[in-house]
Amino acid sequence: MVRRLIPVALAVLLIPACSAAGAQESERFGGTGPFTLVIGRDTTAYLQPLLDRWNQARPGERVTLLELPEAADEQRAQMVANLQAKSDRYDVLGLDVVWTAEFAEAGWILPLERAMFPLSRFLPSVVDTAIYRGKLWAVPYTSNAGLLYYRKDLLAKEGFKPPRTWAELRTQARALHGKYGIDGYAGQFLAYEGLTVNFTEAVQSAGGQILNPDGTEVTMDTAKAAAGLDFLKKGFREGWIPPESLSFKEEESRLAFQEGRLAFARNWPHAYGPATASSVANKFDVTRLPGANGPGTGSLGGYNLAVSAFSKRQKSATEFIRYFTGLENQRRVLANGSFPPVWAELYDDPGLIKRFPYLPVLKQSILSARPRPASANYNQVSLVIASAVSNALTPPFAKDDDSNDVVSSMKGQLEEIIRAQ
Repeated sequence: MVRRLIPVALAVLLIPACSAAGAQESERFGGTGPFTLVIGRDTTAYLQPLLDRWNQARPGERVTLLELPEAADEQRAQMVANLQAKSDRYDVLGLDVVWTAEFAEAGWILPLERAMFPLSRFLPSVVDTAIYRGKLWAVPYTSNAGLLYYRKDLLAKEGFKPPRTWAELRTQARALHGKYGIDGYAGQFLAYEGLTVNFTEAVQSAGGQILNPDGTEVTMDTAKAAAGLDFLKKGFREGWIPPESLSFKEEESRLAFQEGRLAFARNWPHAYGPATASSVANKFDVTRLPGANGPGTGSLGGYNLAVSAFSKRQKSATEFIRYFTGLENQRRVLANGSFPPVWAELYDDPGLIKRFPYLPVLKQSILSARPRPASANYNQVSLVIASAVSNALTPPFAKDDDSNDVVSSMKGQLEEIIRAQ
């Protein structure tokens, strides 16, 4: 059925826009011809067939894939260097969702016409990541939200249900560690963006937040932020979070879980596929992240596609984004790349659910997740958070009441950054 739909869908998607909105965009965005798509290589293994379809239909507007490093920080650094130089080498930019505000504020990307894209059929929380100060600056391409991976075989043996709260996670992790000699829980605790995400999720899951939605004010409740930090500190102090996880990024935590060394792990959906072909195949499942008093609140991840303000082929770049974020390509993003799509209806597709059983849980996680702060200085915000939290989690551990001091100091540094915007 999918194959029969492809030619029709492509024909529709690749026809030049003839609507009023499309005509307006044609006038505003000039320049056609060969162009580039720039994105991190951690997301590109499945892309070439999709690019080939575009190139076959539009040989005069061929797209060339430029791969950046896997690490998000390195991707950002290379893009920023290119854009600060006002180079026209990059046309379509694959942006981590947290970069939208920074790139828009700096004048590096162009605002887009909302009517050109079927945003009403996208997951609402995902669309929010592409909007800054009331304008659409990019188009959602993939989404993401953290999930709790757990050993369902061990939980079943002990009569445990998947944990919904931090207290349940702590109890189960300690019990499984003691009885089976398996480490309890890990996330991404190296001092980088991943630690910022893990801490932000802990704060949100305690009922708090760090900045207001538009990133113009520090709204951190010290008590709730300290509660989130204490959850992590207690895990390290009591031993159900292993010390080695202080060096974990996504890949290290993925391997530790699929090699059977962890009972629970926080990770993105991309870790699901490899686990099904590992030593824990048929022994694990996923659920929403736990929180202080019930299911927690994750942080939205994913990529958005934007047009470089310095591109000389902006019309071709914009039309390509329309094609690349279309429904059938989104189906392939999931089916061939295992990346969460942005079209809401795909999460309810019975065929896709059969192949990707985690979709219903992931949909709940995405809809309940929050975008990270839309701050033009997000990189500095993230560095301050990751550094402070890393110091608090590294032995020797401070007393629980010192978490208030850590959070208060962090809040002061964040306020300085926001005032400097």
